[in-house]
Amino acid sequence: MPLLFELFLTFAKIGTFTFGGGYAMISLLDHTCVEQKKWLTSEEFSDLTVIAESTPGPIAINCSTYTGYKKAGFSGAIAATLGMIFPSFLILLTISFFFENILSYPLIANAFRGIRVAVSLLIFRAGAKMVKKMLKNSNTKTSSLVLVLVFFTLSFCLTFFNIPISTIWLILAAGVAGFLLYGHKRKEAGK
Repeated sequence: MPLLFELFLTFAKIGTFTFGGGYAMISLLDHTCVEQKKWLTSEEFSDLTVIAESTPGPIAINCSTYTGYKKAGFSGAIAATLGMIFPSFLILLTISFFFENILSYPLIANAFRGIRVAVSLLIFRAGAKMVKKMLKNSNTKTSSLVLVLVFFTLSFCLTFFNIPISTIWLILAAGVAGFLLYGHKRKEAGK
């Protein structure tokens, strides 16, 4: 199968069958692009996820665009991006015609409740997988300690005290912490 069509079809499947947005798609993107198709290495995917989250736009679209570009240049980026966007566009267009009536059916309302649970599990799985890879690639106990402290502190503050913190500040704080923790090690390694 030609590569452009394969990129479109692969990302169209991901876009069609994954509910819950970009974070829920991370697990499926990882499985498809790293494990199944071998388009990206595990480390590339981890870096890509960080970059896709840090740049404007939905994370799943950023991931698909990068993967398509890596495999087939500009044409591949367009094919992968259209594959990711097209199914969602069609589904939302269809739902918009019936939205007022669609949730009044108990069967559909209950299905959406079940999907919410599945989405939560997909997001948790993607996060757990990324943490596992990060800890595996990191040789320092500092990384593990920082991860545990940040996770429990944020969970505690955000959940129990209902403190709203923008993800932008969390990303910036994590970047500064990474620079402070690992920046000096790179300088030492370069000498």
